[in-house]
Amino acid sequence: MKNEIDSRQILAVYEYIQQHGEAEENGKLFEGIRAYSDPDGYTIYLEGSALLLRFGFHNTYHMDYQHEKNKEDFINKLNFIYQMANEAKD
Repeated sequence: MKNEIDSRQILAVYEYIQQHGEAEENGKLFEGIRAYSDPDGYTIYLEGSALLLRFGFHNTYHMDYQHEKNKEDFINKLNFIYQMANEAKD
C-alpha cells in the first residue's frame, strides 16, 4: 500500500474537487469522490468506492477498505480526476 499514490496527486485531486465539486454537507463531491478536511486542515480525506483515504502529517496516507476491488476502483477514479486537473493547467 505504501507509496502507491504520489502525495502530489492526492493534493492535486483534493484541490480540484474543492474547486469543481458539488457542495455537500460533508465536503465536496466530484466524479464519485468526496473531499473534505478535519477542522484544523491538517488532515484531508478522499472518500469513494467504499474506501477512505486519510492524508496528513509528513505527506503520509492510509487507505481503509474491505476489498481489493474497492482500492482498484478508487485509484482509477483518482487517476481520472488527476488527469482532468493536469489538463486544466495546460
